[in-house]
Amino acid sequence: MNLTVTAYVIYLVIAVPLTIWVARTLSRNGRMFLIDVFDGNALFADAVNRLLVVGFYLINLGFVTLYLGTDRPVLDASGLFELLSVKLGTVMLVLGGLHLANVWIFNAIRRRSQLEQRTTPPVPPNEVLNEALPTPGPVIAPGPFGY
Repeated sequence: MNLTVTAYVIYLVIAVPLTIWVARTLSRNGRMFLIDVFDGNALFADAVNRLLVVGFYLINLGFVTLYLGTDRPVLDASGLFELLSVKLGTVMLVLGGLHLANVWIFNAIRRRSQLEQRTTPPVPPNEVLNEALPTPGPVIAPGPFGY
């Protein structure tokens, strides 16, 4: 087995579990955020969470497999590490970018939902109270140092 095939195997052994770990972590820790986004509807939030995990797997594992190949042969150990660092670094950046995009989209949905809740006018007051404002106390002149 040459070093290029070794690079492919190491890349897949790291990238696939990394994708699975990120998906599970985001799913587990994002549940409360999604429940808040969907106004406490936990069933709907859980369904959306599962759909997001499936989409996350499809996009990221598809990218990992498409990004597997290389045009240059791996001739030595340093070439192996350089190839792996570029490939795994790119996979991690894509994972992070997709995570930030998801958070941004759902935060926008959350903000819109909160804005719609706030646009409902409050109940008008029943009566207006005309109370006299309290008068201020004596004014104290500043000391020799200005305070």
